[in-house]
Order: sequence, then structure tokens, then C-alpha cells
Amino acid sequence: QVQLVESGGGLVQAGGSLRLSCAASGRVFGLNIMGWYRQAPGKQRELVALCTSVGTTTYADSVKGRFTISRDNAKNTVYLQMNSLKPEDTAVYYCNVWVGSVSSWGQGTQVTVSS
Repeated sequence: QVQLVESGGGLVQAGGSLRLSCAASGRVFGLNIMGWYRQAPGKQRELVALCTSVGTTTYADSVKGRFTISRDNAKNTVYLQMNSLKPEDTAVYYCNVWVGSVSSWGQGTQVTVSS
């Protein structure tokens, strides 16, 4: 079983920045893809960014050029640097990781961007 601990959410004004962190522990041997999803009220959960164990990244079009995903494999931790935040980025952000064929989700962290 994998445990995920997220941190870094909060309230920020439009144009500001936040950095999310997600640390994985437990049965993390074979940890591969680490990423972030988000879910706004009344909307479906959507992909924000992914990072493979070798550093290949994928971003949603809506965050390209503003968000940067990175990971520290020694710490089993993934980060999401969010710059130039917009009110439409307001959502609960969830960490997601794959260990082999098993996916695990974090509890979510609220990001609120005020206009």
C-alpha cells in the first residue's frame, strides 16, 4: 500500500504562485508515473501534469508555460510549481502515482485563486 501526503495548497491572488508537494511512502518499489490532477466544483477531475521516472513530462494545455512538474526520486516526491495563477485554476488538486499497475490518490489539497 502506498501513502501519499500532499502539501502546499492555499489562497493566492491572481498572478501569484504556489508550490505543491506530494511525498509517497510505503510500498513504493517500482514507483513510475507521478502526477497531479484537479477537480473544480461541478466539474470532472482533469489531468494537470505527469512526470515519469525518467523525467518525461506531460501538461494540460491550460497550464503549459505556467506550471512545472518535477520530482525527486530519492525522496519519492513530486512537486508542482504553479506560476501566473488564474481564478480558473481554483480547484482541489490531487496527487496520483503508479506503482507497477496500481494507482494511488492523495487526499487532495485546495488551491484558491482570487481575482
